[in-house]
Amino acid sequence: MDQNNIVLEMRNISKQFPGVKALDKVSLAVHAGSVHAVMGENGAGKSTLMKCAFGIYQPDEGEVFVGGTQVHLSDTRDAIDAGISMIHQELQVVRSRNVMENVWLGRVPYKRVLGVKWVDRKKMYKDTIALFQGLGIEIDPKANLARLSVSYCQLIEIVRAVSCDAKVIIMDEPTSSLSENEAELLFRIIRQLTSKGVAIIYISHKIEEILQISDEVTIMRDGIKVGTWPAKELDNRTIINRMVGREMTNRFPIRNYASGETHLEIRQLTSADPKSFQDVSFSVRKGEIFGIGGLIGAQRTELIESIFGLRAVKSGEIIKDGITLHNTCPRDAIRNGFALLTEERRETGIIPMLSIVENMVIANQAINRRRYTGKAGFLRSKMRKADTAKFVDALSIKTPAISTQIKYLSGGNQQKVVLARWLLTEPDILILDEPTRGIDIGAKYEIYSLLVEMAKQGKSVIIVCSEMPELIGMSDRVMVMCEGRVSGFLEGDQIQDQAIMHLASSYENNKE
Repeated sequence: MDQNNIVLEMRNISKQFPGVKALDKVSLAVHAGSVHAVMGENGAGKSTLMKCAFGIYQPDEGEVFVGGTQVHLSDTRDAIDAGISMIHQELQVVRSRNVMENVWLGRVPYKRVLGVKWVDRKKMYKDTIALFQGLGIEIDPKANLARLSVSYCQLIEIVRAVSCDAKVIIMDEPTSSLSENEAELLFRIIRQLTSKGVAIIYISHKIEEILQISDEVTIMRDGIKVGTWPAKELDNRTIINRMVGREMTNRFPIRNYASGETHLEIRQLTSADPKSFQDVSFSVRKGEIFGIGGLIGAQRTELIESIFGLRAVKSGEIIKDGITLHNTCPRDAIRNGFALLTEERRETGIIPMLSIVENMVIANQAINRRRYTGKAGFLRSKMRKADTAKFVDALSIKTPAISTQIKYLSGGNQQKVVLARWLLTEPDILILDEPTRGIDIGAKYEIYSLLVEMAKQGKSVIIVCSEMPELIGMSDRVMVMCEGRVSGFLEGDQIQDQAIMHLASSYENNKE
């Protein structure tokens, strides 16, 4: 590529956190009108490098240039003023406000009436509509974010970044909570932007989409840059080997066992919210990995949260081993052998200011208090640390110490801690909502193997997944939902992309 066309250059960037050298003299050059992918395992330093480019972190050493001019980004405002915008891996939205207020956060238009400064809501609404129409997005600008799914919030983050009229847009795992249709919408937006000369820095663990949209790929490992290559010179296997530094052959574990008798039965479950799921029935066998597919708005998350007692139901039954249960709250569900890994780890998963130990044992401690307390009722630090250390090793969680605050871990390692939290409770039925969101290819395989091992032990695993290869590769059976209703079931060789998308696209077309 033309070296005179470099819009963002980072030279010899180093950054250290307590006990961890996150970046070690990393350099990156991004060209105008191109998509530059940054890949690596969890903890490789991808997000840290991008946060240095966006002014969230200040590097310990190194230089940043925008358009050939050296800049000092002391905060995100400096970065935005320099023409750099960022879509974060963890959602940065205000759930209590509406869509248009989130799009123009920090840049709200004002007007003066009789000398008084007022928010110009009419202009904000008009500008939001214009943005949405230009990008092909259909969301009500006045809708409150508290009522929208994570997927819609992700789209709003994308719109906000585009609205800054930036020269460089950093996208950190932008499709992690998007369905295939929404991901295609994002790719169309990216093509629109690059045609206008905007540079995109794209961080993702999804190799297929990286190869689909990228011009160049930079691979990192353990805080060091491995190298940069034209995307057309790379393939799936080459990327994986350079990321993990070892050969990886199988993407999904081989399963050579049979599922058993019915373990969980859901009969005509209907949400207390009339706009949510209606009349949902399905069963899951012991030793089965049961997938739930569908597009945004299919109400998959709402369904599993209701099964776990997080949302109220109007009618229906939850039956486990022939016994009707009443999961009126998560504590009831946990005691009944259920566990739920939620979709949004930052909002409903991790407790940022607490250590890995405290984040991991919190659920088991709530229902199994005697395990962690002595005769006088005080917490037994030794047992809590032992349980934590066991799963840190089992899941290969990268951390300087188990006493480290979880906010200092990469997103993927945070996800592993939350998963370990639920495994500690020894559930019979493990429900996972987007279980490998933001997790690298090597760590994904470790989690897949763990789920297969749980199924082999006779436990039931339910996964809600928007990533089609994962849904197909891991599920024994798939239930597809559309507009809050079950549109069909697929099993064995029937589980294919086209069949899933057909069922997910229209409930009316699939009613018997």
